[in-house]
This record gives sequence, structure tokens and C-alpha cells, in this order.
Amino acid sequence: MKTSLFSTLAVLAALVVYSTAAPKADFPAGSPAFKTSLRSALTEAKKDGKPVIAIYSASWCGPCQDMKHKVYPSAQVKPFHDKFVWAYLDADDESANGADMKKFGVEGIPHIEFLNASGKSVDKQVGSSSPDEFAAKLKGVLKKAGTEKTASN
Repeated sequence: MKTSLFSTLAVLAALVVYSTAAPKADFPAGSPAFKTSLRSALTEAKKDGKPVIAIYSASWCGPCQDMKHKVYPSAQVKPFHDKFVWAYLDADDESANGADMKKFGVEGIPHIEFLNASGKSVDKQVGSSSPDEFAAKLKGVLKKAGTEKTASN
């Protein structure tokens, strides 16, 4: 009994280590070009005049992973990949993202903050959505951000 309990605990510990140590760049094929720093996303946005999509997420968050695997690389969202600078930010990394999470009022994830090229928040989404819903949201954000070029659907 003690041996099987120890074996079970060892397997659970290994799963926890694996899930928290998963690489940040494990994005599925067809995903946008994600930055992993809001600072680098904002620098590129200012240079290119594009709005920013700042996605606060975590490896353990089911709805976050659904968005990552089913929504961002979807055919409906693909026309918007080049219209934005995308940042995928680890909500568990307090040292890298804590100050911005506080600034944007991140309390639940996925939390997606939409910023204009100057870094000002123009909209947000908390929770997951379907590819069609997210594509419609992006179309509206482009208008709010003052971006002339919009993706056609």
C-alpha cells in the first residue's frame, strides 16, 4: 500500500513539474507570431503602427488552452494575424507580468487586453470565445484602435 501511494505521488509530482515547465513557445501550427513580453510587443506596435493583443494566460487554464489551440490559429482569426502585434503572457509569472496585470485589472484568465499602437487600452475580453466571436471582436478592435486597414471576412 505504501509503495503504490508513493508511486502515485511520484507520478503526480512529475506531472506538476512537467505542466509548469512547459516551454512558452509551444504554440500550434498556424498561430500568430506571439511575443512573450508586453514591452517588446509595444515597441513593435509603435514602430509598425499596429494595435496589440495582450493575452494573459496560464498552462493550467483549460479555457486559455482552448483559445490557444482552437481560436488563435483558426481560419476565422488568421486574416487578423498580421493586423496586430500579438503577446502571449504568462499570468503565473508575477515578476514579468504582475505590474501590467494589476494595471489592466486582470483577475480571471484568459484576459485579453487590446491596446492601440500607443499602448492605450481600447477594449478587453475576459473568458474564452469561439473563432467566429473572436474574429468579430478583432474587427471591432481595429476600428476602436483607429487602424485604417481591416481584415476582410
